[in-house]
This record gives sequence, C-alpha cells and structure tokens, in this order.
Amino acid sequence: MNREIRVPEVRLVGENIEGGVYPTRKALEIAEELELDLVEISPNATPPVCKVIDYKKFLYEQKKRDKEMKAKATKVVIKEIRFGPQTDDHDYEFKKKHGEKFLK
Repeated sequence: MNREIRVPEVRLVGENIEGGVYPTRKALEIAEELELDLVEISPNATPPVCKVIDYKKFLYEQKKRDKEMKAKATKVVIKEIRFGPQTDDHDYEFKKKHGEKFLK
C-alpha cells in the first residue's frame, strides 16, 4: 500500500482514472491528488496491478460483507444428553424421551 510498493512500474486501475502502466511515483501522485490510497491488488502480474481506492472504506466494506456471510451461513446445532452413574430412573426416562424427540 502506498509507499510500501517497491516495483518500478505498476498497472493502474480504479474509478475516474485512466488505466495504463505508470511509474510507481506517478501512480502515487495520482492517488494523492485524489486523496485516496494506492493498493497493490495483484503483485504476481507483470507489471503488478494497483488500484486507487479509499483503503479504510474498503476494509469497512469487507468486514461488513464477511459479517453478512457469517450471518447467512447455516449454523450447526449440536445437542447432547449426558447420563451420569447416579442418574435416577425418572431422570433417565425423561432424558431418554427428549433424546428420542431430538432424533425424530
């Protein structure tokens, strides 16, 4: 991100930006003019792809998406019945009946 990008040239993408290959300094200047951050998206590409975005807003939206995905995920409910050596007959029957109910 920003000054931590150590390559001589980057491919620049983003909204309201003319895409293309720029020297890293020029890409940083463009990002600073727009008061945004230069973030390396694909470091293994030749040249690496960088995007001009508001990084804090990006992190906020990513956390929001992750939270929504977690909420939509099916939750596994594990139920258990424990019997100890001192379980009385009445308690045993009660727990057995509930166990049958869970299984049905």
